[in-house]
This record gives sequence, structure tokens and C-alpha cells, in this order.
Amino acid sequence: MRQMGKSVWVLTLAGALGLSVAPVVVFIGGIVGSALAPSLELATLPIAFLVIGTALAVLPVTHLMQVLGRKRVFILGALFSAVAALFATYFISQQSFWGFTFSVSMMGVSLAVIQQYRFAAMESVLPERMASAASCVLLGGLVAAILGPELAQAGEKIFESAFSGSFFLLAIVSLLSAVCLFFYQPVSETYTEREVDKMGSERSLFLIMKLPLFWVAVLASAIGYAVMSYIMTATPVSMHVMMSHSLEDTKWVIQSHILAMYLPSFFSGRLIERFGAARLMVAGLVSYGVCIVVVLSGQQVMHYWGGLVLLGLGWNFLFVSGTVLLPQSYRVEERFKVQGFNDFFVFGAQSIASLSSGVVIYSFGWNRLVLLALPFLLLQLAVMYFWYTHNNQSKDVA
Repeated sequence: MRQMGKSVWVLTLAGALGLSVAPVVVFIGGIVGSALAPSLELATLPIAFLVIGTALAVLPVTHLMQVLGRKRVFILGALFSAVAALFATYFISQQSFWGFTFSVSMMGVSLAVIQQYRFAAMESVLPERMASAASCVLLGGLVAAILGPELAQAGEKIFESAFSGSFFLLAIVSLLSAVCLFFYQPVSETYTEREVDKMGSERSLFLIMKLPLFWVAVLASAIGYAVMSYIMTATPVSMHVMMSHSLEDTKWVIQSHILAMYLPSFFSGRLIERFGAARLMVAGLVSYGVCIVVVLSGQQVMHYWGGLVLLGLGWNFLFVSGTVLLPQSYRVEERFKVQGFNDFFVFGAQSIASLSSGVVIYSFGWNRLVLLALPFLLLQLAVMYFWYTHNNQSKDVA
């Protein structure tokens, strides 16, 4: 019988170190971009390419895991992150915007690998513990929320080129993550009796996509990630570049936001086990709605802080709920292709959101940028309503 144990905690620690990539890039990617980009509209492009790299790598990564196994790919991903960070160090020193953007996209590949940690953790426990296992792995983001921005600021003046040292420090942290992963023990590739009983003829992805449950799960994660990334990507530019708030205040807001993304993982898994994923999704959408009200009410530091904290909380509720609900739409033998499609869709949506963020904020301003997120929240509510009415007529399970 598989229980919560060593593998889940190893993945949590490795994720804590590896996920530092995201807050480093979010915190200083737009600032470095503003200094190096040939046009200010391109300032947030490196942040967008972090997500694009993730989206493009998801399907190859899941395929590699089928061939090489999860452990080998996890270690390779951490090493790849270290190399990418060293490239970023070099290209910043050379004042190369496109080289820096390429390096950040390589870091996105490593994040595609880290996103599979949550599925590996869920596969390591009994079905009733899946929500807790997924939440546990996401807790690693708490360390990343503090460590990432601290690395970014500590490395600002290490070398002559501002912030090139930040990525050098990030390379060291990525190597430490690879060391941790040597202690990870993946679940045996042989199926348990419980899994064999669940197996049937493998369905096509197109057939699985006909399930309303599938789209509720996928869109909860996709919309949650896209709206969060869309607003978060623009925040440092709006705060530091446009409103002239200090780098220290900007760092505090981003750190608080990332803490709010992962801190609820202490209890979101248990909330799902008690109240169900659908109710937590609704709570996440409500949190996003209140976030929009707060950030539209002003552009003082506390408006940014309150809005970004609510944004992080809403992301956690939507993403954890979608992750836990997804396995109910597929059978054991279908997991790699469904997980691969899910993450490709999620990070594809996030990449589009990140790409549009810089253009929208420089073209239309902060308030209009935030308002444009509303239709996507309404879309998730509509999909959930369709699922609810469908479930009154048929059982929507794999």
C-alpha cells in the first residue's frame, strides 16, 4: 500500500529550489527587459518566453518520461535549468536582449519538468490522499517565494552588469535541486491490483475531451494560471517603471503574491477532501473577482499588495482543484497523454496571457489590463454550470 512518504517530501524540496526560477524571472525579468529591449512594448517578453518554453516542452517532457522514467527526466531538467541560468548571466553581461530572452525560454523547459512533480506525488499515494499530496508538493513554492526574489536582489551588483549575478546564484540553486532528486524513488512501473481493475481499452484523447468534467478540470488550471500570469507579469512594470514605487516595495508585493499562491496549500487539499473541488473552484473565482475590485481602486503600494495576495489565493484554489479533478477524467493507462495535453493547454494559455500583458499595459494602461481578465472568469463559471447540469443526467467519470 502506497502512503505519503519520502518521495513526496523529496519532490517538495526539489520543487522548492527549482521553482525559484519563476519568482526570479517575474521579479526582475521585466526590469532587465526594460533596460535591454529595443522597444518598451517588448519589456515583458522574457517573462512571456518563460511560459512559452514551458508550454512547448510539456509534450516532449511527458514523452521522455514514458521512455526514460520520471527520475532521470527530473534530474536532467534541474541540470538544464542550471545551464540556462548561466546563459542568462552571460547574455545580460553582453547586453543582449534576445540572448537573455532565449535563456529564459530554456528555463521554461525546466519548469515543464517541475510541473510533473505534482502528478508523480499523486501517483505515490492512495486515491483519497491525492489532494494532500498535490498540495504538499506545491508547498515548495513557499520557499521559492522567499528565495527567488532574495536571489534576484542579492545578485544585482555581484557583477558589473545589473542582475547578471542573480542568474548565477540561480544556477547554483538549480544544481542543489538536481542533488535532491537523486533521493527520489519513483513508483514501480508495474501496476497494482487496484490499477489493473480500473483499466479498460485505452480511449482516444478526442473521446476523453467530450467529458464536461475534463474541461472543468483543464480550464480551472488554465484560466487560473493565465489570469494570474497576465496580471502578475504587468505588476513590476506598473509599480516600478510606471508608478516609480521602489524596487524594495515591488519585491515585497511579488513575494507576498507568491507566498499567497503556495501558503494555502497547507489546507487547500483538506478543503477539497471535505467540501469538494467544485466549491473550492468557486472560492478561487470569487477571490479573483475581489482582486480586480481592489487593484482598480487605486495604485498605491497597498492596492497592489492586496490585489496580488488575492490573486495568489485564487490561483491556488483553482489550480489545486483542477489538478485533483483531472484524474477522474482518465484511466491509469491514459495518464501520460492526458497530463501532457493538460499542461500544454495550461501553459499555452499562460504564455498567450504573458505575451499580451506587456503590450496591453503599455498600450492601454493598468486599469484596462485588469478589466480584460473578467470574461475568462465568466467562462469558467459557464463551463462549471454546464458540468453541473450534465451531472444531473449522467455520471461523468472515467
